[in-house]
Amino acid sequence: MIEYNNIKWYKYHGALLPRVATHQEIYLSKKEAKELLKKSGAYFLRYTNEWDRGDGAFWYVIKDNFLGMGELSGNTRSKIRRGQKRNEVRKITNDYLARHGYEVYAAAFKGYSTFVCPLSKEKFESYVVSSKHEYWGVFDKENHRLVAYSENFIEENMCHYSTIKFHPKYQKNYTSYALLYEMNQFYLNDKKIRYVNDGARSISHDTNIQEFLIEKFKFRKAYVQLNIAYRWDIGLIVKILYPFKKFIKKLSHPLANKISVILYQEQIRRSFE
Repeated sequence: MIEYNNIKWYKYHGALLPRVATHQEIYLSKKEAKELLKKSGAYFLRYTNEWDRGDGAFWYVIKDNFLGMGELSGNTRSKIRRGQKRNEVRKITNDYLARHGYEVYAAAFKGYSTFVCPLSKEKFESYVVSSKHEYWGVFDKENHRLVAYSENFIEENMCHYSTIKFHPKYQKNYTSYALLYEMNQFYLNDKKIRYVNDGARSISHDTNIQEFLIEKFKFRKAYVQLNIAYRWDIGLIVKILYPFKKFIKKLSHPLANKISVILYQEQIRRSFE
């Protein structure tokens, strides 16, 4: 973590991202971006502005109101009730998740189509124990096992659902419905948080969670402008390879997959020019 112009930035897979609430506007000059890249050693930095701009190719999926069961369809209400009947949802400690959460984490990861590698059990435990996030767990009422969890953090009256993992074996018990309803009610209704946020448009892997949240739980897209500044050599590589992005996307190789994600991100950035 480094600080620049009163904003904290952190590295994630070679990228430098701001540790701020998603609605916070960030503007950097070319000189400032260059200084920040040099200071951090990151390949590129990424940030957003023009919060809730109305349209565009990049967005965060948020929910900024809570109307209880009344705002949901009959089918969703039924699945929430079945989920609540079969599962218990409650806050858990870091230590508990570190000791009991890896099975859920690893099982969920097996269903992903992504170049990102899962953490080892040791790194998972170390990360969770030292984390300053809030954790929620879903427990199967029959065997009392942890079957899902959510990692959340609160920043400037916004709650980010940073990571949500479901054990595939137990999803038939509507664990996702129970967890999301309980958390939405707690943060939006009980704690009066401004909004909960499931994160930005996914670039690195396919996911249906955001469509699920929008359709079933009345989340919405808050559009923003995507900004990227590259280290000079990475910028040169992106410029050279960009015309070949469709060909690179078809290649089945870990390095090609990473490059394809960067080029897809660049395509989104260029849509704002």
